[in-house]
Amino acid sequence: MGSGKVTSSVSSGDFDWQGKRVTVAGLGVSGIPAAKALHARGALVTVVNDGDDARAREQAAELEALGITVRLGDGASLPEGTELIVTAPGWKPDKPLFEAARAAGVEIWGDVELAWRLRGPEAAPWLAITGTNGKTTTTQMLASILKAAGLRTAAVGNIGISVLDAVLGEEQYDVLAVELSSYQLHWAPSVRAHSAAVLNLAPDHLDWHGSMEAYARDKGRVYEGNRVACVYNVADKATEDLVREADVEEGCRAIGFTLGTPGPSQLGVVEGILVDRAFVENRQKNAQELAEVADVNPPAPHNIANALAAAALARAFGVPAKAVRDGLRAFTPDAHRIAHVADVDGVAYVDDSKATNTHAAEASLAAYESIVWIAGGLAKGAAFDELVAKSAKRLRGAVLIGQDRELIREALARHAPEVPVVDLDRTDTGAMLQAVTEAKRLARPGDTVLLAPACASMDMFTNYNQRGDAFAEAVRELGS
Repeated sequence: MGSGKVTSSVSSGDFDWQGKRVTVAGLGVSGIPAAKALHARGALVTVVNDGDDARAREQAAELEALGITVRLGDGASLPEGTELIVTAPGWKPDKPLFEAARAAGVEIWGDVELAWRLRGPEAAPWLAITGTNGKTTTTQMLASILKAAGLRTAAVGNIGISVLDAVLGEEQYDVLAVELSSYQLHWAPSVRAHSAAVLNLAPDHLDWHGSMEAYARDKGRVYEGNRVACVYNVADKATEDLVREADVEEGCRAIGFTLGTPGPSQLGVVEGILVDRAFVENRQKNAQELAEVADVNPPAPHNIANALAAAALARAFGVPAKAVRDGLRAFTPDAHRIAHVADVDGVAYVDDSKATNTHAAEASLAAYESIVWIAGGLAKGAAFDELVAKSAKRLRGAVLIGQDRELIREALARHAPEVPVVDLDRTDTGAMLQAVTEAKRLARPGDTVLLAPACASMDMFTNYNQRGDAFAEAVRELGS
């Protein structure tokens, strides 16, 4: 890790917004609060938005009533006199608006960067989490642990309330658990967390970032300027490489988490116990028991890894061991994340609709011994050979749905030719009931029917939530 001391960016107290011409790119959950916050500070705000539908016009009317200029259907051209752009995180870096801004020497911030800049002098420190998979669960686990320690906190960022609302709201926090996507980190060059974790790295959103190297580089920004701990995944060398490349404050430590026995400066698992060999005295010889594996809900391997990462960040903030245990026990995962729906005729039915890429599906499949796998949807350019090869020995059968199911079928033919496959040539929402019915036919008592699609859902469903709900409803029909 670099050792240069990194100073914090300017806060609102150092910055005069009065009369500053700011363009906000995109209406929606980040754009509207950003526009309002800047307008309230005296900035001359223009909002540009690609869309011009009924919802956008309704949002525009709300902002125009405050005196904010809105240009609908025109997100490409740079408004004259723009001195700063604040963008919604999902807007791609190669959009013409940003190319024009760079040519004109205009800075581009995301909503997270704006929140960082608007922090007050007594602002709560950030414990930041990113990674290809597990971000939301780990952030929520961390918030639960911090609350168990009696700290005023919230899970913010890509989940819950926005970072901007948390920073500008009336509620006072001791510390924030902040989930950050690669998009948000790309547009947040000066964020400096107290401590941060990269949970894992696998190809995702490469159409947005342009390459795996660019994607990893944006993820690695979360470590820049860390003060106490850079938490990495011992099983994923790419995360450790990002720590080595980071420029952090003097004294910041690299802290690993592992599902195996931890070495010094690591958290890990010993005989069903989560233990800490990082934040203890004489870590060469000593370890602190934090919780039992049974305290993690659900105790699937990838979720235990999430718990260890959350515990590492909490311990970096000085949280006692008892709060780690109590926080993990109190934590309830969100719906559609490896959620047990029901047991029917001795077969468990599990909804992991949130497994929208191959990396997430691999973690889900690794949690069970004998599986009838329901998979398919929009592949987003993914390849499935590695996933199938690693999981083949666990598969009793597979039921494929969705637009790109052929890619998975071909991978199964190459790497698991003995596994029976049902290929449903349907992309309507009613296909889920047939998929579950076919899975029931393939399953034996003791098996798990697992919805872990490894694909996005938008070819058949509004989102992964609707897909998971359709699965759960189909399972309920089976058992009725």
